[in-house]
Amino acid sequence: MAFIKINKENFYHNLNQITLQTGSKDKVAIVLKDNAYGHGLVLMAKLASEYGIKHAVVRKTAEAKQIEAFFETILVLGDNIIKHEKYSYTLNSLEDILNAQKGVKVELKVDTGMHRNGIGIDALEEALTSIKKQGLELVGIMTHYRSADVLSSELFWQQKQFEIVKEKVKHFGFKNVRIHSHNSAAILRSKTFTEDLVRVGIGAYGYNELPTSFNRCLLKPVLSLYAQKISTRVLKEGDRIGYGGDYVASSEMTVSTYDLGYGDGWCRGDAGDPFMTAEKLPILGRVSMDFISLATDKNEICVMADAHDAAKQLDTISYEVITALHSNIERRLV
Repeated sequence: MAFIKINKENFYHNLNQITLQTGSKDKVAIVLKDNAYGHGLVLMAKLASEYGIKHAVVRKTAEAKQIEAFFETILVLGDNIIKHEKYSYTLNSLEDILNAQKGVKVELKVDTGMHRNGIGIDALEEALTSIKKQGLELVGIMTHYRSADVLSSELFWQQKQFEIVKEKVKHFGFKNVRIHSHNSAAILRSKTFTEDLVRVGIGAYGYNELPTSFNRCLLKPVLSLYAQKISTRVLKEGDRIGYGGDYVASSEMTVSTYDLGYGDGWCRGDAGDPFMTAEKLPILGRVSMDFISLATDKNEICVMADAHDAAKQLDTISYEVITALHSNIERRLV
């Protein structure tokens, strides 16, 4: 069966680089949503905890339940809000505030320019008043940057907007509220860090998406994808491979079928512009639901060792490549 290798040493290297930016492991929150960006939710939670990370971020309560033993706090980004000792829930709208039960831990997301989720700054005072009235425990204030990975002044504009937010929260008298706005791109380009937490996603898994014009921090991919041989055959000149027979053998050649396809979350791609595996072998013809064909008889092939490089070939981003990989693919720790 196809499988994924998770490199513990590379993961810890990346967390070291982030910790150097924040000044403390206690200020790092590992983002584990969407099966830990395809790496394996429980496995990455355990590794992060062993490293010393105390805070996690997930998408749903179901994810939080699987990893709650590993962390002191878990921020749930979007789900029905329930009362729990470790969980805090993101408030994305005024309706969220009204629907939350008294005493739950919440973190208010403020829209400083992303215009996706969060309370608008013009509704902030109404939101803070409502939080007090509803008897909610406000434990965090957060925002999200839309262009931290772009060489522009937009990050600084949003940070100025967030300063306004922090002042208003302070004015309302809330205490012991953690402040966090930085994602991977923001922390990797920051010269100083003064907030309480950084939400580290793609950076922890080995990808620095900042343009080369920035002083780039060296990160190492944690995930590599392998496929195993199912069968081998010798083709004659003119023989065609797979659906539609898109690949035509130019001479006699040895071709093997491997157990990876779009049913496993691997991109179908374009047979006319074949994907080149990490071992410099092009995929021959169309990707099937469960299989690919390669001109080799090796028992095991590394299809992808760096999702950033793979994404360039597939005309997408590293996030999509790794999060698409199905959770039922075996993850092996190395």
